[in-house]
Amino acid sequence: MYYRVLLDGIDEVTSKIDPLEFKKIVDIIKEARRIYIIGAGRSGLVAKAFAMRLVHLRKRTFVVGETVVPAMRKQDILIAVSGSGRTKSVVEIAKTAKSIGGKVVAVIGDRQSELAQCSDLIVEIPVPKVKDVISSYDSRQLIGKITLAPLGSLFELSAMIFFECVIAELMRKLEISEEQMKREHTILE
Repeated sequence: MYYRVLLDGIDEVTSKIDPLEFKKIVDIIKEARRIYIIGAGRSGLVAKAFAMRLVHLRKRTFVVGETVVPAMRKQDILIAVSGSGRTKSVVEIAKTAKSIGGKVVAVIGDRQSELAQCSDLIVEIPVPKVKDVISSYDSRQLIGKITLAPLGSLFELSAMIFFECVIAELMRKLEISEEQMKREHTILE
């Protein structure tokens, strides 16, 4: 089945995430007074899902671009999510956050990107780079390298799983149960 191929790809990527980077992002979030989250496109959707879980953990969290976002202050953190690390809007926001004294955490697929260069912490979701991917579906099929994650999906799916693991570790460190998180979930639906 197709899902097994996709899950194997996600497993391959997530197993290569540096455990030290995982620990550092957990520690930064645990101590943060205010957290700002940004991403664009599908990475932005993953970032918003992560922001929601941080709110459930009672962390003051804001999604950049929403109308109710307060001004960022020194020592607040920005978590920027970008598979390429080159999305102009995300890079510009990261540079702005850095210029006012905020800490920038980049969750990216390319450690050599522009976003990485302006970040205090890089968490690399090590997806294959475009140059490393055989572009023809037929060629991939011949050598047994079938992928079902077009246009960055492998980054986004792996990042989502990474963020869920961060939430699980924060639950443990902050001693917040799922029942306590549930109380923070919206009831206005």
